[in-house]
Amino acid sequence: MSLAVASSSNTKTPQPVDISAVQDFLPCETPDSWVEAALANQTIMLIDHANCEKKAASTAMTMLYRYFDRPELLHKLSRLAREELRHFEQVLAIMNKRNIEYIHVTPSRYAVSLREGVTAHEPNKLVDTLIVGAFIEARSCERFAKIAALLDEELSHFYTSLLRSEARHFQDYLTLAQGYAEQDIAERIAFFAEKEAQLVLEPVSEFRFHSGPLQK
Repeated sequence: MSLAVASSSNTKTPQPVDISAVQDFLPCETPDSWVEAALANQTIMLIDHANCEKKAASTAMTMLYRYFDRPELLHKLSRLAREELRHFEQVLAIMNKRNIEYIHVTPSRYAVSLREGVTAHEPNKLVDTLIVGAFIEARSCERFAKIAALLDEELSHFYTSLLRSEARHFQDYLTLAQGYAEQDIAERIAFFAEKEAQLVLEPVSEFRFHSGPLQK
């Protein structure tokens, strides 16, 4: 399958976004086989992307209620929750335009598996949760960048437009994690990086936005 998709020359290209910090943070690159699966399963990709945006907003809101005594967290995550809900609305609008029904699809094990490593007790629970959030946002950003130029004009512009906010979300989570940690978080980042790489590279039977590549 060719990964090149022609785009219209009459459409303005969104300003490029530097995601090198995202790429440096992630333990591995998304495999080309996942990209091929995404291009072949765009309906499922959009449905699951909508789910991911909704879950991201829900996670941020849960933390706003749980950690209400932390002003910087409240400030950053309230903005993040608003932006995730806006992205959810945008995905729904694209799906509606394409007559794609918002059906139930099972989630990938990506986020659930990462969160299984979160420490049960505070303050490490908060720090781990924020690190997991950083990985989820960073991987989303990397995958948006991977597929944006390969999709049709509308989806290409949409995914390119998400890069700036997703890169900022990753940085917000990581900054908060370091700020609330009682010690350097490098060891915990390395712990979750190993799990994240396994989830990204291990073949799966069903394609999802955060899944590994499809089994051959």
